[in-house]
Amino acid sequence: MFENYVVQQQGFLKFKLYLLCKDIIVSIQMAGLYIHVPFCAKRCLYCDFFSNTEMKYKEPYINALIKEMELRKGYIGNEALETIYFGGGTPSQLDEKDFGKIFEAIYRHFDVAEQMEITLEANPDDMKREYVSLLRNYPFNRVSMGVQSFHPEDLRFLNRRHDREQAIKAVELCKEYGITNISIDLIYGLPNQTQQAWEENLRQAIRLDVPHLSAYHLIYEEGTALYKLLEAGKVTPINEELSVSFFSTLIDRLAEAGYLHYEISNFARPGFFSKHNSSYWTGKKYLGLGPSAHSYNGIDREWNPSSLPIYIDGIENGHPTIESEDLDLCTRYNDFIITGLRTMWGVSFADIQTKFGRKLLSYCQKQAQPHINQGLLLQTGDKLILSKSGIFVSDGIMSDLLWV
Repeated sequence: MFENYVVQQQGFLKFKLYLLCKDIIVSIQMAGLYIHVPFCAKRCLYCDFFSNTEMKYKEPYINALIKEMELRKGYIGNEALETIYFGGGTPSQLDEKDFGKIFEAIYRHFDVAEQMEITLEANPDDMKREYVSLLRNYPFNRVSMGVQSFHPEDLRFLNRRHDREQAIKAVELCKEYGITNISIDLIYGLPNQTQQAWEENLRQAIRLDVPHLSAYHLIYEEGTALYKLLEAGKVTPINEELSVSFFSTLIDRLAEAGYLHYEISNFARPGFFSKHNSSYWTGKKYLGLGPSAHSYNGIDREWNPSSLPIYIDGIENGHPTIESEDLDLCTRYNDFIITGLRTMWGVSFADIQTKFGRKLLSYCQKQAQPHINQGLLLQTGDKLILSKSGIFVSDGIMSDLLWV
């Protein structure tokens, strides 16, 4: 299906030429492309990501997105794309025509790897048979769905659009149409949520037999509708003891089901780690396109404005409204610690010395030793890795290792 689509699209001829030269390309470093799709049918109670319910902006946004590719493709140098991730917002609000324009532009402006991971974030209620079928006309090979819960009372509270049956059906349809690399998101720690209800959510998720699962504790982000309810005294966060119990149950049940806990909030069957998200945690370059999207090239960070009109106007005028931050040595070290310790691979002392020098290596070793003595950090050869008990207090451990 993908090969047929490549042949049909004029802009994809570049990809065919790439296949002929794949042995040369192998030595080139890889990068990621993130596309922020800011449209939602309605706002979820807890969400603090930039999104917009005004679909009148969709066509100008698509045009600006394509022009931004041309203006900013040099940010990641000549590195080929290894991953493409459509995030949001709700990328499943885009239609066939939108995807056609975007993919044509991607393959026109970027080199691409032969085995790319291309992810679409989707709402379960968008994943009807007709929509899943049209996705097979494009090179998507991974879908990440925001299920959040299988309990109707949770979904109503969170202001989600789908119900339990739609979530289950969406997973079944993806498998039916050959999309087997599926991830689902769950949220735990909701007000009044019980241990029994959380265990039922996990049992249902495991029954779906998806290869990847992400689970996040509910956060009361300032500026969200949920935060306003908190301020008004209409909701009460669960206590710390129950939060720890939920997280412990999550780790244990998914381990029993054969999932590897490869990042604090992410679990996968072997071979199904998210390549795109792993690039964030392992320091690879990525270019973020669209309003509020962030980019990183190892030297600095850049981010677009969280405003559709400002984003579109800047791109149309040929002068994108972008903020940036140069990353000094200590900032890069701190990023390395925060992202690396979140993963099952941890951080390497050799990498710290190579990237940041002997002084920061000695500092890291000194700061880590008390946590090693307490069994919160494990030193395995050259690596520092969070122990299972360390995962529960990871924020404090990372904070102690940061250069301030």
